[in-house]
Amino acid sequence: MGPDHEYTILSGINRAGVGRWIAVAAAAISSAIVFLLLAIIDVAKALGVAPQLPTLVLWPLGAGTIYLGLYWFFDRHLWRHPQVSRFLKLPDLRGQWTCSGRTINQDKSPAGAWSAQITITQSWDRLKIRLETKDSVSQSIAAALVRDETGGFLVMYHYRNEPKASAPQDMRPHRGFAELTFSPNGKAANGEYFNGVGRPTFGTMSLEKVDG
Repeated sequence: MGPDHEYTILSGINRAGVGRWIAVAAAAISSAIVFLLLAIIDVAKALGVAPQLPTLVLWPLGAGTIYLGLYWFFDRHLWRHPQVSRFLKLPDLRGQWTCSGRTINQDKSPAGAWSAQITITQSWDRLKIRLETKDSVSQSIAAALVRDETGGFLVMYHYRNEPKASAPQDMRPHRGFAELTFSPNGKAANGEYFNGVGRPTFGTMSLEKVDG
């Protein structure tokens, strides 16, 4: 699987605002830790047992270092807590999904059905959607997420498809676009896809979550 890419949140909490909140928390925590440590050293000096600590020891307690730690924890874990996710208006889509697709002809008649396994990896600021059929693998290269009026979420993503070595010879690499509307409980989704140069087809997709 290729590296995760950034994605846009069009109706949730502004990422810059979240960064500022984390920065304020980091500054407060850093100040509190340094103040407490210096107070302990002063007490130890008064008792005549204070160790000689070089200033270098306090550097890791700086706001910058704490900010990195807080941001890592938020990016990897805290954002997906149900209450935090609800506040951020950001669904947790991570996991394995089954996909039932149907290709549609230009005259709107059914052209055939297909099935796939989808893997979604997600953090606060990065996402990856990987779809694998028996003949090819598609991976997202850009995405945006929008909260809709029903309480669900619309995911729009651009993907690159590569046929497997065992695929029919007439299959070609191509790029496409998909729109998926996820249910409010995050367990199912329905949508459409549109392929471009290399395989000018379109159709529908229906997803159900396997795990979680």
